[in-house]
Amino acid sequence: MKYLIIIIFLLVFTSIITGLVIDTSYSQKLIGFGVMGLFFVAFPLFAYYRWKDKNIKDYMITKENLEEMRKSQEKKKY
Repeated sequence: MKYLIIIIFLLVFTSIITGLVIDTSYSQKLIGFGVMGLFFVAFPLFAYYRWKDKNIKDYMITKENLEEMRKSQEKKKY
């Protein structure tokens, strides 16, 4: 999965840079498809890869987490 994401990033950035450098009739399409590939393919794959084994409740602000943060802040003050 890691190598697939790297390959997709390279292809997307190559498409964008090629569209910017080469002056052809379809250069704007290369840039557009590169940006679309970046935001609709590469970034969701990257986000899934980075978050697949993590517990989402550890990152949510709940009442228990707020109490833990307050307790840790009180300990740091003294």
